[in-house]
Amino acid sequence: MNDYEFIQQTLELARQGKGLVSPNPLVGSVIVKDGEIVGRGFHRYDELKHAEIWALEEAGERARGATVYVNLEPCAHHGEGKRTPPCAQALIEAGVRRVVASMVDPNPRVNGRGFEQLRAAGIEVVTNVLEREARQLNEKYSKFVATGWPFVLMKTACSLDGRIATRTGESKWITGESARAASQTLRHEYDAILVGIGTVLADDPLLTERTGQPRRKPLVRVVLDASLRTPLNSQLVQSADEFPLVIFTTQKHHSTERSRELTERGATVISVESVESQSGKLNLPQVLSALAERQVTSLIVEGGATVAASFIEQRLIDKATFFIAPKIIGGREAVSAIGGEGFARLSDVVELENLVVRQLGDDLEVTGYPKA
Repeated sequence: MNDYEFIQQTLELARQGKGLVSPNPLVGSVIVKDGEIVGRGFHRYDELKHAEIWALEEAGERARGATVYVNLEPCAHHGEGKRTPPCAQALIEAGVRRVVASMVDPNPRVNGRGFEQLRAAGIEVVTNVLEREARQLNEKYSKFVATGWPFVLMKTACSLDGRIATRTGESKWITGESARAASQTLRHEYDAILVGIGTVLADDPLLTERTGQPRRKPLVRVVLDASLRTPLNSQLVQSADEFPLVIFTTQKHHSTERSRELTERGATVISVESVESQSGKLNLPQVLSALAERQVTSLIVEGGATVAASFIEQRLIDKATFFIAPKIIGGREAVSAIGGEGFARLSDVVELENLVVRQLGDDLEVTGYPKA
């Protein structure tokens, strides 16, 4: 096996940490001696040890003179609250001969320092092996540590002609079981999911993750509700003691009886500035900042059409996924997947690149990234 094949194994190991590492990165590590894998590990936040430490412990003395493969630069500092020691120093003390990594850690506390320490100790360092794949794997972490904002995925399920409901409002179910299962898998990989009050009033969603896979912290349900119209008997409020619920409203409605009632039932009500107050829009950058303060590193924007349009028009999405059913709904009054005013010129529209398309039953999943 060569470096690329061993790095591919670190990526596969790292993926086992999905749902278990936030706000940390997904990291896997493999230690190879004389062509044989002698140590493996992947990071799980609650178990403290980083991937390299798990791999070193399995390898034992066989780590001396070995090659260590890892998809992210080994850290060069103690973790928050000194909960984890520096991995670069541990590799040096173990006497490894060579370190092969995919990418530099974008965290300003690392950002090349781990590689510098290893080279200063006489260890050969090879970088940028399967870098693109590694960056995509940790795109949520990278956005968060570099900007202080969550990574935002806009997700929608629609018909072939871009409708999310018929003219009578019927929307369940446009896509099939395979697409809905894939949507649940996305929820497992993200920290929070966001909808507007229109979706709450129309669908009374629960917005929980139902994959059954373990996760470190529960999915945070977020509602944009400028006038605090979220019903007290809604599924979201009724389950707020069990699953986190954060409701964003305007400063005008924050200190009200309805706000107190929602808080008493377990919801967290946060006020942000209003924008274009006559239409009740909330300041979305402030929403993202408030979520980041609560260690939400990644967010799915799921609905509805007006909310999706607001995120798109303000260029706040990092990625988009469309689940498209081979159905034609038609009708001027049928609900479009993306609402709002729309762009006046084609030169201004959001264009996706690096597209990935796959078939899920009868449906298609199309995922891409907005061009810079």
